[in-house]
Amino acid sequence: MVFAAPNDALARAEGVLDADPTPLHASVAHQVIGIWQRDWGDIRIALYHLRRARDLAARAESADREADVLAALGVALVHAGRTQQGLAALERGVERGSGHTRARVLFRRAYARWVLGHHREALEDVRKAIPVLRQMDDVIWTARALTLRATVHLAVGAVDRADADFTAAEALWDTTGQEHDKADAVESRGLAAFRSGDIPAALRLLDEAEERYAKLGTPTFMLNIRRCEVLMAAGLAREALTEADSAIAVLDRIGGQSTRKAELLLAAARAARPAGEAHTAIARADMAVRLFAGQRRGWWEAHARLVLIEARVAAGRSSGRLVADTAAVAERLAAFGAPAAPEASLLAGRIALGLGWRADAEQHLAVAARSRRSGPPLARLTGWAAQALRAQAAGSGRGVLEACRRGLDVLDAHRMTLGASELRARATEQGAELAALAQQASLVSGSPRRLLVWSERWRATALSTPPTRPPADPELQSNLTAFREIAARAEAARMEARPVPALEREQRRLEREIRSRTLHIRGDAPGDGYRFDPGGLLERLGDDVRLAELAVLDGRVQVLLCGQGRVRRYEAGLLADAEREAEHVQAGLRRLAHPGAEGRLLVVEAAGRRLEELLLGPAAAHLGDGPVVVVPPARLHRVPWALLPSLRERVLSVSPSASSWLRARETEPPPGGRHVLVRGPGLATGGAEVPHLAGRYGGSVVLEYADARVPRVLEELDGAELAHIAAHGTFRADSPLFSDLRMADGPLIVHDFERLDRSPYRIILSCCETARFASVGADELLGLVTALLPLGTAGVVASSAPVNDAAVVPLMLALHKGLSQGLSLAEALRDARAALPGDALHQATGWAFSAFGAA
Repeated sequence: MVFAAPNDALARAEGVLDADPTPLHASVAHQVIGIWQRDWGDIRIALYHLRRARDLAARAESADREADVLAALGVALVHAGRTQQGLAALERGVERGSGHTRARVLFRRAYARWVLGHHREALEDVRKAIPVLRQMDDVIWTARALTLRATVHLAVGAVDRADADFTAAEALWDTTGQEHDKADAVESRGLAAFRSGDIPAALRLLDEAEERYAKLGTPTFMLNIRRCEVLMAAGLAREALTEADSAIAVLDRIGGQSTRKAELLLAAARAARPAGEAHTAIARADMAVRLFAGQRRGWWEAHARLVLIEARVAAGRSSGRLVADTAAVAERLAAFGAPAAPEASLLAGRIALGLGWRADAEQHLAVAARSRRSGPPLARLTGWAAQALRAQAAGSGRGVLEACRRGLDVLDAHRMTLGASELRARATEQGAELAALAQQASLVSGSPRRLLVWSERWRATALSTPPTRPPADPELQSNLTAFREIAARAEAARMEARPVPALEREQRRLEREIRSRTLHIRGDAPGDGYRFDPGGLLERLGDDVRLAELAVLDGRVQVLLCGQGRVRRYEAGLLADAEREAEHVQAGLRRLAHPGAEGRLLVVEAAGRRLEELLLGPAAAHLGDGPVVVVPPARLHRVPWALLPSLRERVLSVSPSASSWLRARETEPPPGGRHVLVRGPGLATGGAEVPHLAGRYGGSVVLEYADARVPRVLEELDGAELAHIAAHGTFRADSPLFSDLRMADGPLIVHDFERLDRSPYRIILSCCETARFASVGADELLGLVTALLPLGTAGVVASSAPVNDAAVVPLMLALHKGLSQGLSLAEALRDARAALPGDALHQATGWAFSAFGAA
């Protein structure tokens, strides 16, 4: 009963002890309390009750009762870090038990051996137990044994065998009322889905398991550990670190299992490094190593040592001793049959290369490269990274490019199994090293065209196809509606200076629900096989248009200037310097958005000149007289490009990638020519341009006041030719897909736009900071504008800085005047800037807006 209804079993056991039971019955009751405390409470209390149960079983002179208690006690001792005592208790349990009881004890010893990383011995025990349990028609324990065997198979990479055992166990669980065991089975299926490379299914199953555990009121530390692993693979390192640290805090508070604490510390260390906290990773991994060593868990200790070395390398450490330590870890992992062994060999090779030890590097990289032919996607990616480094060390540029191509193809296929745009974007981080190696090899080859191809190969790939939408998810729709209502109430309370903590808590809960459901969506598009063709780009650009793609190699900006049938390369400044200058410009524009800051204008203009030197360098003198398309890296998304002197009076558009610009050029406007004008609440001008635009565009759909509600706005935006939205915008750096535009009934968020069949062909956002993005993955952007581009929008006008509401109105009216005369967004925006008054406020407003895409 303790694994069917844990809290009820605990209460029943305490009731038995209150009724002056016989030694036999008291032994059972103490054992139940001990198991409950062992798995969900204080391990010290668990050991007290299990020892009492053992002593009472001996008094009852029941060998099988004593064997059963010894098994539960042995597992508890192992979880408490007392490995030798725990294994000794389990050994005595095997000796004391007979028949059916002995099979159950063997199962517990197999479990303890799995916890310790003794996988071969665990499989031997469970293989002995299963036939006896089946013969006795013990459905519950047979299902447990099959689940355990499957979990051990997963630990050594035998995914197919694990799937077969999980399937058999699930059929048995369906015939029982073991609710905790059933939740554990769902959790295990999530782990199996992850090991087979299906991250959305893994996240969905782990969330389902968490819901089941919550109903039982039991902590879920193993689930926390597994979710960390899946979150890491999905590129969500910060979330994984938060999950692990929160679980450690709960475990410490209740005095829980030492073994689980060590595993959680390892999970936190793994997450801290990609989250940019190398020193936190070192501290967590070092503590995990010490705990695993004390617990005599060699398999786990080897994994923790690998993470510790990775963290030290990330912190800038490198030495011959580190190469030797990494090689030793790789050998231990290989001896254990651990799937992580190639990662360790790759790391040893990488450190050796950094020291100039070519022979040592080749030895380690050759071992790691074997994994490129089989296994899960990320394991094959490790192998191709090793192969690329081998080729680079051998001086084979062609070999580097071939390995990078093959590795990125593997990651492409994996990425398309992810339905959520956020996961697709973050997954690209796994290919960052391969993309950088290919770019470096292209630079060395001296071919600007080849460098352009590889710059495009891994740039803004999340925008190449629309995110997958669930066919019908009423719960997601309900959550979005509730989120909108709560957010609107919270905003109204803030305006009235009323307290909002409860509303904010509910809003955060709904955000988690919405995000969780979108991450569960599996990709349904295999990819269109598109490969960037520089010849096609040059043909489309013709002789007049120039496209400047900015690549970053070794921290320096390389400008690839495309046009007049050729690609030329120019070297500009350091990316770090450009980022700092861009932040100064943003601060200046923020000041200029308010009257009385005219003195900042000269400072901002000077910063614009410095930005041009850093970002374009000598390429600025070769832009010609025609239109210019700028393709910046993700980390430069906040640059107001119209501020740069050589771009200030040009027809200028910005695109996340050259491929994205080409797709926008080829996008046809929808039939019907429908225009939609939306005016949200709370603007200082009241969206004063909208009535004027309604007069300009006869027959347009105007949504304002109570009509500007999210469901109606989305309905009208779907398939429109032109949409103009005057509304307050908010960028969410912490969760970019919850960036919003404020409507009458609450926020219109990126997740809402992703439900459109086709977003408007052209869309103008006359509000603050709607062109802000979060830079994630290798070179990806998440935000409002980038959500629109894969959904059919060919052109967007939006601002990358705060703007003055009143100054926006004349800019928008001038912009639409140009559009009504047949100009593109970029042409109309250029003319609109020129038509503004020459004061600082209006100039800053013009610079803050950019045209994205090609419409």
